[in-house]
Amino acid sequence: MPIHRDTMLQALDALLQPERFKDYGPNGLQVEGKAQIARIVSGVTASRALIDAAIAQQADAIFVHHGLFWRGQDGRVTGWMKQRLQRLLAHDISLYAYHLPLDAHPELGNNARLGALLGWQADARFGEQDLGCVASVDYGNAQLLAQHVQQVLGRGTTLVEPEDARPIRRVAWCSGGAQGYFEAAMAAGADAFITGEISEPQAHLARESGVAFIAAGHHATERYGAPAVAAHVAAQLGLEHRFIDIDNPA
Repeated sequence: MPIHRDTMLQALDALLQPERFKDYGPNGLQVEGKAQIARIVSGVTASRALIDAAIAQQADAIFVHHGLFWRGQDGRVTGWMKQRLQRLLAHDISLYAYHLPLDAHPELGNNARLGALLGWQADARFGEQDLGCVASVDYGNAQLLAQHVQQVLGRGTTLVEPEDARPIRRVAWCSGGAQGYFEAAMAAGADAFITGEISEPQAHLARESGVAFIAAGHHATERYGAPAVAAHVAAQLGLEHRFIDIDNPA
C-alpha cells in the first residue's frame, strides 16, 4: 500500500539522524512531489539522467546522496537546474537527499558498505564528524592493497606510494571527496588511506609521510549507501525499490 511522503521522510530522518551533522546542503525532502508514494528509485546523484530513468520506472520518489542544493550555490533556476526541477515537478516526483548522514551510518552508510565490500570491519573512526573508518588488514605492500580495491570496485585507481614503503597493517578510508582527511588518517595510525579523489598536496604528503594514498573514484566509492538505505526503508514501509546506477567516470 502507498504511504505518505511525510512517512517516508520520518523513516529516513529516524534512520540517518541528519540533525547530528553540520552539512553542506539541506538533508531530507528537497523537492515535494505527490502525497502518496508506492515506488522509489535510488541513485548516487540527482542528475537529469537519473531523473529521466526514474520517470521511465514510474517512480513516485527518488532517494540520493548528492541532491540539488548546496551551500554557496547560485540560486537561479536556469540551465541544468531548471531542466532537473522541471522534470521532477512535471511528474510530481519527490526528491530525498542525504549527504553526510548517508556517509556516516554505521551499517548502511557509504563508508560502512564500502568497507564491507572490501572485506574490512571498522574498529575506529576519525576525521571531521567521525566520518572516516579505520580497520586492521594484512597486505604486503600498497600495490597489493590497490589491486584489491581495483578488482572489487571494477575500476582503475590512482596509487601514490611513500618513499619508505611498508606493509599495510592499518587502513583508513572515507568515501567521495575526502582527500582533505589524509592527515587525520595519518594521525589515526593508518598505513594507507583510501578515498575517491586526490588533490595536488596529497601526492607529496604520501611520498614524505610513509602513508600510501589511493584514489578509487568519487562515484565508485559512493554507490553503495543509497541503495542500502533505500532498500531498508522500502522493506520497512512496504514500498517497491530499484537502484539505478548512472555511470560516472569521476
